Amino acid sequence: MKSILNAFLLCLLALSSFAQSKNQKTTDPLAGIDTLFNRILKDQVAAGFSVAVVKGDEIIYSKGFGYRDVENKKPVTPNTLFAIGSSSKAFTASLLGLLRKEGKLTFEDKAVSLLPQLQFYNEEMNSQIILRDLMAHRTGLSRYDFSWLLFNTPNRDSIIARVKYMKPSAAVREKWFYNNFMYLAQGMIVERISSKTWEQNIKEKFFIPLEMNRSTTDIKTFQQDSDASLPYTVANGKEIKKVDYYNINGMGPAGSINSSANDMANWLKVWISGGFFKKKEILPTDYIREAASSQMVMSAGLPSVHQDIFLANYGLGWMIGSYRGHYMVEHGGNINGFSANVAFLPSDKLGIVVLSNQNGSQVPAVVRNSIADRLLNLQTIDWNGEAREKNKASMQVNKGTKNAPVLNTNPSHPLKDYVGSFENPAYGIIKITLEKNELYTVLSDEKVVLKHMYYDVFDPRSIDKNGVADTVQSSLMFNFSSGVDGKIQGVGIFLDGSEKPVMFDFKPEVKILSLKELQKYTGEYTLGPTAVKIFLKGNTLMVNVPGQPEYETIATGTDTFNLKALKGFSVKFDVAANGQVNSLSFIQPNGVFKAVKKK
Repeated sequence: MKSILNAFLLCLLALSSFAQSKNQKTTDPLAGIDTLFNRILKDQVAAGFSVAVVKGDEIIYSKGFGYRDVENKKPVTPNTLFAIGSSSKAFTASLLGLLRKEGKLTFEDKAVSLLPQLQFYNEEMNSQIILRDLMAHRTGLSRYDFSWLLFNTPNRDSIIARVKYMKPSAAVREKWFYNNFMYLAQGMIVERISSKTWEQNIKEKFFIPLEMNRSTTDIKTFQQDSDASLPYTVANGKEIKKVDYYNINGMGPAGSINSSANDMANWLKVWISGGFFKKKEILPTDYIREAASSQMVMSAGLPSVHQDIFLANYGLGWMIGSYRGHYMVEHGGNINGFSANVAFLPSDKLGIVVLSNQNGSQVPAVVRNSIADRLLNLQTIDWNGEAREKNKASMQVNKGTKNAPVLNTNPSHPLKDYVGSFENPAYGIIKITLEKNELYTVLSDEKVVLKHMYYDVFDPRSIDKNGVADTVQSSLMFNFSSGVDGKIQGVGIFLDGSEKPVMFDFKPEVKILSLKELQKYTGEYTLGPTAVKIFLKGNTLMVNVPGQPEYETIATGTDTFNLKALKGFSVKFDVAANGQVNSLSFIQPNGVFKAVKKK
């Protein structure tokens, strides 16, 4: 009897152990997920990534995978710093939410009234665009990202001045276009109203109260940190390659925050709780609800590969969609060598942040979705496998997109003729130099060499520390063009997905001449029956043709002056050996016209 009782007790214990095991399995949906993350690391050829998961007001998972420094095998930790790129946008928009609470602005205020330095392409846009349009990317301006990526400057006034020359792709509020300049503008509005820098505001309003002690907006502080990640990309689909940090300081409000997974978890707690951290209000609850609600339709957002994933809307610094029956608010971030994703599901009180040191990576979305599937008790999807197939398909497409060289062709001019500055007011200035029979320029703060491809087309290539040019063709091509005088007058570059090349006009070096030097050009010149007058107005040489306005000139070369108001028009004086001016030639798009000086 005793043996039967013992057997019965053993059976009960076994059942109890089985039940406990089963309960443990259901209460720990992330058990064993580390194995998947290590596989993702390998399959996506990633250097490393860091993850933090928030449930309610607690961090339930926090870990690093791979290396922050591949060469020296330094591991990623949950406190490793990464650049979070555009995941910074929710911070910038939130500063405006705080200013609204203080009664210092409304989201319906005209943008140009809040920031006089900001001017749009035409007066109609100036009168229509409100602050909310900047926050929700609905100004009608497309990205123009190469303007700040290739022609960087720490001067925010200089960058925002380019907006005036950006032609809209749609009417205001007609179509959603992502535009980083609009978040720069928001940061500058914050600076103007608060009399403090955007960086100071971010630190005081968020980093300090949220105990985000690792986070910074300064790239030098980031680089000097003992637990900072190095930036990487993938070469040829299989090689992890280190790249340079990118200093986004000028465009900082659009994406210059550097943070860790653990720090970002505190930021997510604010959004999950409706604006609070440790029972202290950080953001107004009404702003939280508004920012995480649809303000503009991004695209049709119909289900495609997965029938339970749809909707593509934008809030205020956040993207909004339906993830397998759950409301998801998220924003990615990409900057040279780094990719990030910060997401929360408000109805589920769930937040996920994934930071990686891989350029343009699918890792953050793959890891986020893999976590969400388990915590939401959904049937898991092989997100890693899908990403792997996308990478393969992308490599095949890229193989066929390179420009085939045209053999046995030469530039139309000696290389010295391509030297100089070329300007587009919506982008910036390209300065081309000649060194040891090679053309060079600076793009994204990096010196590159222009390798001749064919005719007047050159390819900008990166240079390694030994001065050796990259053998891989870039996605940019410089196509130089000549004017009627035969001189190089501009360079066209396909930027931001444009159907036509963006033209950069030759910017002649302005020469300063004395009044005595200018005096010799003055007088009357006969052009057929027309009398042309050349005279001085102050220190400026002027041209007067009967029936036309007076034209101001700019000295650009030996006895050569450009007409300031007329692109492609110039005047060249014929000066004899004794210094006497005999005639002038009007050089213009429809020909060259000579006028003889009256004695």
